Amino acid sequence: MGRPQTKIDLIKAAKENFEKLIDMINSMTEKERHMEYDFSKDEKKTEAHWKRDKNLRDVIIHLHEWHKLMLEWLENNTTGQFKPFLMEGFNWKTYGDMNVVFWKRNQSTSLEQALKQFKDSHEKVMKKVEEMTNEELFQKNTYDWVGGSTIGSYFISVTSSHYDWAMKKMKAHRKRMNG
Repeated sequence: MGRPQTKIDLIKAAKENFEKLIDMINSMTEKERHMEYDFSKDEKKTEAHWKRDKNLRDVIIHLHEWHKLMLEWLENNTTGQFKPFLMEGFNWKTYGDMNVVFWKRNQSTSLEQALKQFKDSHEKVMKKVEEMTNEELFQKNTYDWVGGSTIGSYFISVTSSHYDWAMKKMKAHRKRMNG
């Protein structure tokens, strides 16, 4: 499936990738779930997240934190409190540093807590998608606080696309582990 262009496609992609992600996690042994990620020997994995995320919990809590960003952004801006999508003090050039903040503040979170928070925030994000019309999601300039993009593109980024990113990382870990 290509990048969703409609509400129906967005819901389908988000649901399918969420289910695939949960199935992948459920198929892991306890050892696999808690084993440390180490991509330091793979010269192709140069992006910061390959060094940042040390385990499955880090990946899952990262998804949850981005759900929270989305929900807070919607809540603030739909109630007249115009705020940017990213946390205060960060922009699209420095959001990697924001991801490190998320990572640091969740180091005492258990994998079980992270999974529960992720599942709960996924449900809340999907409820917001359901509440919006196709036009609200995918018509440009519907809300001036979205800028030149659409709310739908943000929803795609924090759901189906991000879930795909997480699965690729988990598969790479599994592959590295199993040689």
